[in-house]
Amino acid sequence: MPHITIDYSGELEAAFDRRAFVRELHPMVLARTGSAGVCKTFCRPAAETYAGEGEAGPVAFVHVEVGLLPGRPEPLKARLAEQVLALLDKHLPAAGPGGEVIRSAEIRDLAASYRLRNARRAVPVPHGSGG
Repeated sequence: MPHITIDYSGELEAAFDRRAFVRELHPMVLARTGSAGVCKTFCRPAAETYAGEGEAGPVAFVHVEVGLLPGRPEPLKARLAEQVLALLDKHLPAAGPGGEVIRSAEIRDLAASYRLRNARRAVPVPHGSGG
């Protein structure tokens, strides 16, 4: 189960269609990584942020972090990060309400202590398997 966190500047609340982005992101992450199950995604507006000043005003940002069970090669993670950025480009305006919008993506390994439990039973997730 990939864990996805999307942090974004609060001023992008109306301009960033998170639901449409996530609908495309989930199947892409599963297909590119060979993960099983579903993705768990948190979308968090960052109310108090400062990413600098651009020519047209304050700089807004969106950062997407995808956590996977260890074992994927770095080139695969780098390609997925580029694909996430391309998808962000599709769902974000070129400029935010005050100016520039910076996009970033990180594909990282979940900690070895990660465990998954559903409502019915514990699901053992061996270290390095495809979740």
